[in-house]
Amino acid sequence: MNQEQIDRINALYRKSKAEGLTEEEKKEQALLRKQYVADVKKNLAAQLNNIDMVNPDGSVENLGDKYGKKTGLS
Repeated sequence: MNQEQIDRINALYRKSKAEGLTEEEKKEQALLRKQYVADVKKNLAAQLNNIDMVNPDGSVENLGDKYGKKTGLS
């Protein structure tokens, strides 16, 4: 998601509070919000898959490798 899309989400939010949205704008807002949430989940999963944990015996274990680099968060 690029900055232009985030700015559009914010603009639609401000307009919804000030004067309300048309049906088309409500659909656009819902779609943009879904895309934003999907991107946040994707980024979080990528971060979690890159965590290394040091075990008590001193070995290093990558949690992404251990749990199969799951791509979706539910």
